[in-house]
Amino acid sequence: MYLFTYASVGYTRFMENFDIAIIGAGVVGSAIARELSKTTARVVVFEQHADVAFGISGRNSGVVHSGIHYKPGSLRARLDVAGNAGMEKLCRDLYVPFERLGKLTVAFDQSQTMELERLKEQGDANGVPGLDLLESSQMRTLQPGIAGIKALHSPTTGIVNPMMLTIALAEHAYQNGVSWKFLHTVESITTENHNSFIIGCSTLDGFRSYKASIVVNCAALHANKIAAMTAFNEHTVYPCRGEYYVLDKRLKDELNILVYPVPSAHSGGLGIHLTKTTEGNILIGPSNEYIDDPDDESSTRPVMEILKNEGNELLPSLQTSDFIRSFAGIRPKLTPPEKGGYSDFVITSQPDLPNIIHLLGIESPGLTSAPAIAEMVTGLIDNRLPLKLKREWKPSFHDNDELYRRAYPASHYPLAERQEMIEANPDFGSIICRCEEISKAEIVSAIKRMFGPITIIGIKNRSRISTGRCQGGFCIPRIVSILHNEFGIQSKDIWLKGPDSPLFEGTLRQSGGYHDT
Repeated sequence: MYLFTYASVGYTRFMENFDIAIIGAGVVGSAIARELSKTTARVVVFEQHADVAFGISGRNSGVVHSGIHYKPGSLRARLDVAGNAGMEKLCRDLYVPFERLGKLTVAFDQSQTMELERLKEQGDANGVPGLDLLESSQMRTLQPGIAGIKALHSPTTGIVNPMMLTIALAEHAYQNGVSWKFLHTVESITTENHNSFIIGCSTLDGFRSYKASIVVNCAALHANKIAAMTAFNEHTVYPCRGEYYVLDKRLKDELNILVYPVPSAHSGGLGIHLTKTTEGNILIGPSNEYIDDPDDESSTRPVMEILKNEGNELLPSLQTSDFIRSFAGIRPKLTPPEKGGYSDFVITSQPDLPNIIHLLGIESPGLTSAPAIAEMVTGLIDNRLPLKLKREWKPSFHDNDELYRRAYPASHYPLAERQEMIEANPDFGSIICRCEEISKAEIVSAIKRMFGPITIIGIKNRSRISTGRCQGGFCIPRIVSILHNEFGIQSKDIWLKGPDSPLFEGTLRQSGGYHDT
C-alpha cells in the first residue's frame, strides 16, 4: 500500500515506550486520545483496522441522545447528559456537522402514555432540560401527519455525523502528538510489573511489541477479549446487530424532528424509528438481533423487508427507488439474550492491575457520551499517573492548516462563497461525485488528511463521496484516477477498506493491450 510506510505508522526496530496505550480507535478511543493530547503524556492508539471509525462508531444512527432512557444515577445517564451538553461546542471547534432537531417519543395507546410519563420523570431526574408531554395536535405542529395519541418532546436531542466526529477527534489528537498504530491487532498483554505492560500486536510486518505504563481497553465488541488477556473476566459482551435502510435525500423535507416509538422494556434497543442525518438522508431502523459473530455486519433479507414495510407506513410518499442502500451496526451489550434490556456502562480500573482501565458495554449512548467518558478516563489515569497539561493546546485545528475542514461539503454553502473557493483553487469547480456534488479539491484534501493507509472507505468517510443515489458508480473510477495521477498509487494497491479488500483483482484490458489503471 502506497502510504502505508514505516514513517507513517511508526515502525521501528526497537520496542517503543509510551506512557498510555489506548486499544480501539472508535469514537470513545479517539475522544480519550484527544483529551490526553492536552497533556505531556506519550500516548499511542492501537487499531486493528486501517482507519478510525471502521467499526461500530461508523455504523449507527448518529443521534445525540438527551438522556431520558437511562436510570438516574447510572453512568449512562450522567455521561449522556454531560456529553449532550458539550456536543454543540465540540462539533463547532472541530468542524463537524451538528443539528439539535429534538425528538418525539410517540405513544399509540393508553398503556404507552404511562411509559411516557415514566420517561419524563426519569429524564427530569437526570437533569434533561425542556421535556414536555404533548397532545396529538401539538405533536402534529412539530411533525405534520404524525400518528399517535401523545408524545414526549425532548428538544435537546440532536444529530451528528458519527464518522466525521470520530475522524475529527482522531485527527486533532494526531495533530497534537498522539501516535497511531493502524492494522495492529492486540494479541497479548503481559505484565512487566504492576506499573508496566508489554503489548504484543500482529501487523502486516509481523509481530511487534510495545511498552506502556497505562493501558486503556476500549475495544468495543472485542473489549472482553482484551480483558481476558489480563484475566479480567467479570463481564461478557454479547453482539447485538441493528440493521438500517438509507433513504434518498429527496425525502429530506418529510422529517422535521426525530420520531421514535415508546421502547419495549426488554428489547435491548429503542425500536425501529426514523432518523434524519446531517446530510439530509433519512434512516429507517435499527432492528435488534443478538448474533454470535461480533464482526457479522450483514444486511439480511427478512429484516430489510420489515424495514421497508415500516418505511412505507411511516412515509406514505416513499418509493422503491428511494431505498439507496442498507447497512448494519453491532451493539456490545452486557445483557444476555434471555434478559435483554440494558446494563450500565462498565468503566473501571482492574482491581489487581489498577494501571489497566477497562471500558465494556459502551453501546448507545456511547457516541453522545464519548467526550464525557474521555474526561472520566483521564481522571482515572491522573490518579495513577499524574498528568501535566501542555503550555499551549488549541481546541481546534492549527491556523495554518490549509486542508478543507468545513462541517459540510462546499456545495452546501452560498454560490458567492463557493465562487471564492474556486477562484482560490480551481479544483473546487471540478465535480467528481455528482450525487453529492463533491469536488476534486475536497477529495484531494480528504486523502491528504489521512494519517494511516489510504482506503476508499477512508476517503468516503472524510468527503461523502459515493454516498448518493449511484453509490459510487460515477465517482469511484475518477477517484482511482486521482489516486494514480496525483499520488502515484497503482490500482493493484488500492484497498476498499483494508488489505483483505483490494479494489481490483488482476489487470484491465483495453484496445491497446493490458494496463494497470
